[in-house]
Formats: sequence, C-alpha cells, structure tokens
Amino acid sequence: MALACTQDVILLLGDSLTQGNVERTGLAERLSCVYVRKMDVINRGLSGYQTDWAIPVFEQILAQQHAHRHAPKVQLLTLWFGANDAALPPSTQHVPIARFKSNLVHLVHMVRSPTSAYYSPGTRIVLITPPPVNTYQWTRERAFEETEKYAEAVREVGGQVGVPVADVWTQVWEGAGRDERGCARFLQDGLHLNAAGYEIVFDAVMKIIEATYPEMHYDALQTVFVPWSEVNVDDPRPSLVKRRAM
Repeated sequence: MALACTQDVILLLGDSLTQGNVERTGLAERLSCVYVRKMDVINRGLSGYQTDWAIPVFEQILAQQHAHRHAPKVQLLTLWFGANDAALPPSTQHVPIARFKSNLVHLVHMVRSPTSAYYSPGTRIVLITPPPVNTYQWTRERAFEETEKYAEAVREVGGQVGVPVADVWTQVWEGAGRDERGCARFLQDGLHLNAAGYEIVFDAVMKIIEATYPEMHYDALQTVFVPWSEVNVDDPRPSLVKRRAM
C-alpha cells in the first residue's frame, strides 16, 4: 500500500551524529516535536559515512524526489559531516581536507546550482560543524586538532557558498571551558553527542532559522490539516483537504 505524502519536509543528511538524532533527545526528535503537523522530519543519517559516500546516496534521494510529481518538497536541508572525514589515515573513513571541502561544496551545488539535475531553488540549507572529539573518551582513529580543522573547513565552505553554519564545535568547546576533558559534558563517548550536546545543535539550528529563514520557523507555519475547531461539522470533507504549511 503506497501512502500519499501530505507534508513538505525537513531533510537531515549526515553521519552517525545525524543518525543518532532519532534518539529521544536528538535533533530529529526535537524538530519533529516543534514542526508536528506542519513539516515531516526525514532522517538520512548514515553511521560511519563520510562525504565521499554521501554524494551517491544524496543523488539517489534527490532523484527519487524529482521522479514523483507529487513528492513533498524539501524546504530545509541540514548537512552535517566531518566527524568521520576527520578520521586519521589509514582509516577508510578518512577524507583529505581539501576533498572534504570540495565534497561539501558539491553537495550544496547539487541543490543550489541551476545546472544541476537536482536543482531546488526553494530548499534552504544549513551546514553543521562536527563537535570536538574528546580523545580521553574516544581513543580510536581521531585527533582533537584534526577534528578542529574539519570544523573550520565547514565554516570556510559556508562562507564560500553563502550558506549559514551552525557552529557546534565552537559552542561545545566554549561550554566545556575550552578544555578537551570538559567536552565530556556534551559527549556520551567522546565522539557522539548526549542530550546536552543535541540541545546545543537544536538551539543553533533554530537560531539560524529565526535569523536567516524566518518563514520556516514553526510559529510562522500553519498546520497542513486545519485545527479541529475549524472543521465544518455540517459538511466536514471540504474543510479537511490538505493545505501547504507555508
């Protein structure tokens, strides 16, 4: 049985930090709560993935979107990579920083470039930096200074392509008192965020929406289906036709 899609979407693309958003305290759960009945939040977090592997996956996601005339529109896209790209060689997850930046630009241009087969000018984009890694907790194939470089690379790409950046790295670092051991306050295992860490991410994304994409704020949207108090009780069906949230 195929279900008709009734709501436009917020699409989250990333690695395990995004995949972990399905947890009760994660970004996806928080966004789903505030955007309920207005936007669907689709989590495409892929644990262990880096940007080399994300590109062909994103191509398939966007191809499916374009193949169906009545597919929901992606109104907001978050791109959250760097934690795995920053893995130290010879890890198969490692992506050299120059190629990492090129990959991020490519992911943005897939949506933003008029020459792209997946061009979607109405899609708003947010880049998210990886958080610091706490190597006192996470001892495998990571270095604090290397992850910092990849966070800076995300900021540089954001400036280059004109996309706002949720600087999670800096906010976690400042919240930790600029002490690597202090990052344990926001990281459950040294690499992945806990509830306090995801709160930082959610707040950072919402601040960008408020400042840059205010039309996407949940308070600016209407519900796709009318509130129960607006249903025409004498002839309900016409009043129950879906509408655009924006």
